Amino acid sequence: MHPSTTPVADAPGDAPAPVASPRRRLITPRAPARPSAAAAVHSVSAATTVLLGLVGIGAMIHEPVLIPPLAASAALVHSAPTLPLAQPRGVVIGHLIGAAAGFAVLAVAGSSAWAAALAAGLTLALLTLARTPHSPAVATAVVTVLQSPDPARFVPLLFGSTVLLVLTGCAGSRIRRTAPRYPAYWW
Repeated sequence: MHPSTTPVADAPGDAPAPVASPRRRLITPRAPARPSAAAAVHSVSAATTVLLGLVGIGAMIHEPVLIPPLAASAALVHSAPTLPLAQPRGVVIGHLIGAAAGFAVLAVAGSSAWAAALAAGLTLALLTLARTPHSPAVATAVVTVLQSPDPARFVPLLFGSTVLLVLTGCAGSRIRRTAPRYPAYWW
């Protein structure tokens, strides 16, 4: 072992990990712990239920409501409810920022793959500045540019869908007593 490295244990029973200096710790990559069967069934069924609900709403109003970024958001909210990416602020505001950036780029540059990439980068920058991390919102910007939806219909449906995702996340975390509470924070 190099003289400037000292062993540090991450948790009781863990083998010491080398540390490069007192300021910078080397991280040993590890996969997350496997969830219990009950937790996996609960999160998968909750996410699937809300996505089927979005499809049902879309069928009733004859408008596509389920878009791929919302499926990714449902996965985050129901499978990783404590992550910053899953919190209501990022889910709701993040998708609205993505839509706004997408419509802005669409107005300036039109609908193309180049413009969609630009909208994605702009959305990521805005999400970072607004402290609203939510990677699926970047995909919302891409969908907006490539699909050119009517903003008067798309934005209210997007807003309602994200609120529904958050509400089902709240409900789902209270149904199973051992589930982590969602949200970890609201704003």
